[in-house]
Amino acid sequence: MLAKTFSGTVIGVDGAKIDVEIDISLGLPQFSIVGLPDGSVRESKDRVRSAIKNSGYDFPNKRITVNLAPADVKKEGSGFDLPISIGILAASELITKDTLEHYLLIGELSLDGSVRSVKGVLPIALLAKECGKKGVIVPKNNVREAAIVQGIDVIGVETLHQVGEFLHGITPLSPCSIDPEALFSQHCSYDIDFNEVRGQENVKRALEIVAAGGHNILLKGPPGSGKTMLAKRIPTILPDLSFDESIETTKIYSIAGNLVNGKSILATRPFRAPHHTISDAGLIGGGSIPKPGEVSLAHNGILFLDEMLEFKKHVLEVLRQPMEDGKVTIARANVQLTFSSRFILVAALNPCPCGYLGSNQRDCSCTPTQINRYESKLSGPLLDRIDLHLEVSALPFEEMSSKRSGESSESIKKRVVAARKIQVERFAKHPAVFNNGQMGTKELEKFCVLGKESMKLLEHSVKRLGLSARGYTRILKIGRTIADLDNSKNIQNKHIAEAVQYRRMHKKRSF
Repeated sequence: MLAKTFSGTVIGVDGAKIDVEIDISLGLPQFSIVGLPDGSVRESKDRVRSAIKNSGYDFPNKRITVNLAPADVKKEGSGFDLPISIGILAASELITKDTLEHYLLIGELSLDGSVRSVKGVLPIALLAKECGKKGVIVPKNNVREAAIVQGIDVIGVETLHQVGEFLHGITPLSPCSIDPEALFSQHCSYDIDFNEVRGQENVKRALEIVAAGGHNILLKGPPGSGKTMLAKRIPTILPDLSFDESIETTKIYSIAGNLVNGKSILATRPFRAPHHTISDAGLIGGGSIPKPGEVSLAHNGILFLDEMLEFKKHVLEVLRQPMEDGKVTIARANVQLTFSSRFILVAALNPCPCGYLGSNQRDCSCTPTQINRYESKLSGPLLDRIDLHLEVSALPFEEMSSKRSGESSESIKKRVVAARKIQVERFAKHPAVFNNGQMGTKELEKFCVLGKESMKLLEHSVKRLGLSARGYTRILKIGRTIADLDNSKNIQNKHIAEAVQYRRMHKKRSF
């Protein structure tokens, strides 16, 4: 007998429909799976056999062939256990075939027949809606994640027997229903605030510019100066995630298996802080079937590289493409995938290996050779791609002991949101540009026109600091953002003068 169920696999960040065809015929008992299955799919034979027996069904003692179509798409993961098992039961005429075409099924099976959670359920649920299916049948632990998708029935199940009874029409199951917008607003909050940071007003101003224009920033200062504390609070002044942005980012987390603590949707902007021992594949993404890395997990949020010069040099260099393009393309022999990676890079580093070069508080213990080797890890081209370069000084005792609270994230955020609103209107006819930090040549020529005095100031600064063409455009972008925060239609002298201050460390590169 022949039966067909439907499932899905994830290619990049999108779901791809997979037809699971099962043929049971006379012959020597054999169970084979074809259609480019990987190791975890091939191992499903033993899980499926035990799950069917332990769920109270008879496993057919015949020749069983499972075809996963299309055959030229690599299949991986344990999510095919459930559709294969249901297909075998349907081919054995133990459950009705008529209902199978209405649902996409995904789930891993335990040997006792219980259904375990899997990765990538959200893209599969979106796929079911695109394919016009009535709904999806998913593990109970994944049901809230899938239920974000409106317009389809999301059935959460705990056991294989429960699925069989539901599809056979014996036991009805109610679809899970949630209000994504209400859930989204419920979790959209932070437990940290900029008013907890003492002093560092110049750094806070720079971070406000970063948030308002989507710029990258480099913070250089001694240990304990507050670089990490400041970086962690940047998401609190960024505009709230839109629902579409949230779905975009949640899909990436779903595929990576990073949705934790029962969260079904990301309502706050991601903040990723990988350890400096990370590999280039861990940072950029990779694998035989490419998976998203940290730059993609930081999509629509912050990628924080603490102690940046402790990262391996070749790992840092892979950041160039995503910083410029907002996406990562990973090519393999049989597949090429693209992951979104629009993030704000916040890098922090010490001035030398011991951290106290130029400090008035402690003497530096590093040799010139050690300092040169330390600095050489950050190449000129990568440094050029970071818009703002800022020195963070150690906090004086008077500031540390002060009881005065700083400005709150809420008040800073209001200015940032107002500046972003200006940019949304400005780039309404430029769909590939979302903020000033993403402007290309055409946008710069159109929106960053300078007066004679401002142009003269910029020309002098470029020559004095020895900036490249990329450094020149970075100053224009920063100046445009400062003007937006000032609610100024034109970029004025004071805006360019302030923007130049954030590139001066490029000249001093003692560094």
